Amino acid sequence: MSQYSAPIDDMHFVINDLCDLDGIANLPGYEDATPDLVDAVLEEAGKLAADVIAPINHSGDIEGCRIDNGIVRTPKGVKEAYAQFVDGGWNGVPFDPEYGGQGLPWLVATALSEMWNSANMAFALCPLLTQGAVELLSAHGSDELKGRFLEKMVSGSWNGTMNLTEPQAGTDLARVRSKAERHGDLYKITGQKIFITYGEHDMTDNIVHMVLARVPDAPDGIKGISLFVVPKFLVNDDGSLGERNDLRCVSIEHKLGISASPTAVMSFGDNGGALGYLVGEENNGIRYMFTMMNNARLAVGLQGVAIGERAFQQARDFARERVQSRDASGKDPAPVTIIHHPDVKRMLMSMKARTEAARALSYYTAAKLDTAKRHPDEGQRASAQALVDLLIPVVKAWSTDNGIDIASTGIQIHGGMGYIEETGAAQHMRDARIATIYEGTNGIQAIDLIGRKVARENGESVFVLMAEIKDVIHKLKAHGGDDLTIIAVRLEEALDGLKTATDWIVKSYSHDIDGALAVAVPYLTLLGNTAGGWMMGAAALAVTNSAQNNEPIGSFGAAKIATARFYADHVLTDVSGLCEKVISGGPSVTGINVDEI
Repeated sequence: MSQYSAPIDDMHFVINDLCDLDGIANLPGYEDATPDLVDAVLEEAGKLAADVIAPINHSGDIEGCRIDNGIVRTPKGVKEAYAQFVDGGWNGVPFDPEYGGQGLPWLVATALSEMWNSANMAFALCPLLTQGAVELLSAHGSDELKGRFLEKMVSGSWNGTMNLTEPQAGTDLARVRSKAERHGDLYKITGQKIFITYGEHDMTDNIVHMVLARVPDAPDGIKGISLFVVPKFLVNDDGSLGERNDLRCVSIEHKLGISASPTAVMSFGDNGGALGYLVGEENNGIRYMFTMMNNARLAVGLQGVAIGERAFQQARDFARERVQSRDASGKDPAPVTIIHHPDVKRMLMSMKARTEAARALSYYTAAKLDTAKRHPDEGQRASAQALVDLLIPVVKAWSTDNGIDIASTGIQIHGGMGYIEETGAAQHMRDARIATIYEGTNGIQAIDLIGRKVARENGESVFVLMAEIKDVIHKLKAHGGDDLTIIAVRLEEALDGLKTATDWIVKSYSHDIDGALAVAVPYLTLLGNTAGGWMMGAAALAVTNSAQNNEPIGSFGAAKIATARFYADHVLTDVSGLCEKVISGGPSVTGINVDEI
């Protein structure tokens, strides 16, 4: 089993050369995000990820969590690792210094999140959701709620959870039945929630649940749901912990992967009602919760990147050591390490290229999120937010689909050893499998993309993105050279496919919604592949520009160009088939009688 090493060189390159860290640091409040500081943060985070968090990944998977009389115990070493994480201030990196945060950009926090998830995805789920809960309260909580909860949550000494799903209400939140009875200034919450990540554990002093429930006179459906803060322990006015609230963990799930992360069934109000604080106004809970959900969707997309990177590192290291078969093109009969075999090289390059493309697109989206939050010009903020809204479902779904496939390829490279749990390769695939499901399945992301983003605005944001891609194509062509020219040609062909498919979605959605929904996933994949190609083309362009400025291209730059060329030849060439699937694939889905399936 190989050790994890954070890909800091690539992270540095993406942050600086593709996401314009200098421009982000010029935004109000981000002045401290200098290249030197960011480099130091990345280095220290890389050490924590590699030396503390990664070593308990495999052991935690084997041991799992256990529950005893309602008390959940995490695997050996997890509690201690989390304490180091909190002591280092890592949870507060992107948050307001007023509440103990470090005030650094989400672009930087996104790179750190990749490290935590690569090192140990089960561990990283705790801060992932806590950060989403902090975002929610920062945006929608009253001053009283912020004062009572934010400082401890920003530090990570209290964690946050998301309580949406019920046995009868998964994606369809309109069917939520949990109740909230008014009780003075507070509410008494009753009901059951399932699939609650870190709903109960032994790592923090308090657990702060974000809970959807209905007040008695609420309207039916999604417009009748309110949002409540329901802590495990009530919090006194002086910030100290009070009595235990009326909520408990009934059980924890036995899962395919992320075994070291406790997924709880939570019961609220078995003895009269769990006391909760209303967030904002009654019946607006879904609107508030979307702040946390969108934050989590970007973070979950990054899990696809993180698992892809971890699986790639392990497969590459194995391929460098595993001796098997002679070199087919050589005369020496002696066996060679399998990294020399063409098909293994193809698989490794596929893992590498798709991981780097997804990383760049995820970081780019985080940088646009920073712009949307902090740019002084309202028009610039709005434009950036439109791109964030467009790209979040793509990052979430496309990156996590890639993560599964990359982890599966990693097992293939290991051969029979990949099928053996002791190597650790199988764990990556098992862990990756959940990311396409939670925070809205990837099918839901695709439906959201074509309905709320593309069709509703007549493709406007896609066409803005296409203009950015065209600019990179023109610059690649202007530079010339075999690799850059071919990348430009492939990217231009993919862009044509994206335009054709987008025009079809815009035209068809209003009069044939079932036909459009039937091809929503291929459309999202097409958009993801093309946007990934854009990022790879921009990367090749950046290292070429550096070389023209009398900086040696070096092995890193050469690898960037080679990886971008591979992506162009092996991923962008899929776009034409995806375009045809979007335009022609609907009737063979909608025309099927369900009894024939």
